[in-house]
Amino acid sequence: MKIQNPYRTGLFAGLGVITALVIGGAVGSLATILTYVGAALFLALGLDPLVTWLERHKVKRPVAILITLVGVLGIFAGLVFALIPVIVEQVGNLITQINEVVVPGFQDGSFVDWTKTYIPWLDVDGIIDQAVATVTNPDFLGGLLAIGIGIAGGLFGGIIVIILVIYFVASLGSIKRGVYQFVPATKRAHFIDLAEQIADSVGRYVIGQVALALCNGVISFVLLSFIFPIFVGEIKYAALLAFIAFLGSLIPLVGTLTASVVIVLSVYLFNDFNLLAVIIVGAWYLIYMQIEAYVLNPRIMARAVKVPGVVVVIAALVGGTLLGILGALIAIPVAAAVQLIIREVVVPRQNEL
Repeated sequence: MKIQNPYRTGLFAGLGVITALVIGGAVGSLATILTYVGAALFLALGLDPLVTWLERHKVKRPVAILITLVGVLGIFAGLVFALIPVIVEQVGNLITQINEVVVPGFQDGSFVDWTKTYIPWLDVDGIIDQAVATVTNPDFLGGLLAIGIGIAGGLFGGIIVIILVIYFVASLGSIKRGVYQFVPATKRAHFIDLAEQIADSVGRYVIGQVALALCNGVISFVLLSFIFPIFVGEIKYAALLAFIAFLGSLIPLVGTLTASVVIVLSVYLFNDFNLLAVIIVGAWYLIYMQIEAYVLNPRIMARAVKVPGVVVVIAALVGGTLLGILGALIAIPVAAAVQLIIREVVVPRQNEL
């Protein structure tokens, strides 16, 4: 190919590069907002099967949407308000322990002397000097402020996601119809069929993951509240620990393991360092993780998204690496969508060649 005007070609190429950089910068600046929108759309697709189920039982769609949203928001609001008293109590207990044990021990030097006697290899004076230097450093207050801003930003983001979920659930049908209008009429029917299968796959996956989390949460609550206390005595904050188990199981692969570690450590700290309770609870979660990994998860996910197990693991690892928790959550339905597109579009085209 002969280039008639090299200057003009180079100019347009440079403008193309600049445009790409501007678009990339804009996408980077909007990354947080796009994350909110993606999470809200993902949750809305997960709630849509509940709305559809109510519609099949002769409930009008606006009423079905209202029932679904009120039910889901009511459950989470109840859980949050149930956790607040526990958190407040634990913070109060921690402050009391610091005032009654730690502070007097440092003031009279008994704690430092005890540490030097029984843990001679530990450089207590160096640790104290480092702690004092850290607390008195102006950057320390800036770090605390940054943590507070991060927590406030997370709460604000959660509110935004909830608002977007409400709008998406209410207008999901019209959004789909608007998107379908951009597809050429000759290919629209096939595109709609493919898009509806992907949306159904996402909805089934969300319901399946929530069902798996409910299974872990309910079993944990029953065992920690009624069964294990028979052998080790009362386990404090069983409802909170069951809620942690529920939240952990919502995250593929690492969620259950992380929640189990947190629960076992909490049982140890909250129950006067009861080793028997720790052993029994730890043994149960080791058994449960095997049951979830080899029995529950394959059965639920095979019906929900029909994705091979190795693809599930790879997709969750890649999604978690790229987008964190949100990436791990959406990676499996994305893998299911890619698999569906390959089966319905790519393979037929290859067969026609």
